[in-house]
Amino acid sequence: MHGITAVATLAVLWLVKWGWLFAFGLVIKSPADAAAKWGTRSSAAQATYTAGVAATQKDQATLAANAEPQWAQAVAAAAAAHKFSARILKAGTAKWKAGVAALGGQRYQQGVTAPNAQANYTAGVTPIFAALASLQLPARNVKGSNNNLVDLVVNAEMAAAKART
Repeated sequence: MHGITAVATLAVLWLVKWGWLFAFGLVIKSPADAAAKWGTRSSAAQATYTAGVAATQKDQATLAANAEPQWAQAVAAAAAAHKFSARILKAGTAKWKAGVAALGGQRYQQGVTAPNAQANYTAGVTPIFAALASLQLPARNVKGSNNNLVDLVVNAEMAAAKART
């Protein structure tokens, strides 16, 4: 008798959860309603988001690094299907400019003035500046002849950047 009650209870719970779908059909919100709900809920979720990041005990860096094979596979598949260029062309230059006008400028300022932004910038460019400062350039030649100066500079920058990783 106890087993029958459990099965009946599960059946009732299933009907309560999913039965409406079959009885009344699937109800889909309009894109505008879904966007409005998303905007309201997402805006209100900022504190939850930052608190969740602060409270996590997971090692985000290790988890992200371990996901590199999946990332590489997804990027390769998207590249093979030309999804990047298709979506860029679909959005167009006008959408990009509108996004910059609406948000990009203020976010740029926020990024530049964020805590540790200048320290992070300094840490990032120091090895490259040091590599450039240590270059032994060949004697200057006639105007128009670069004596492979570009190659020297680019190779020094690339070596410094590679050493950072």
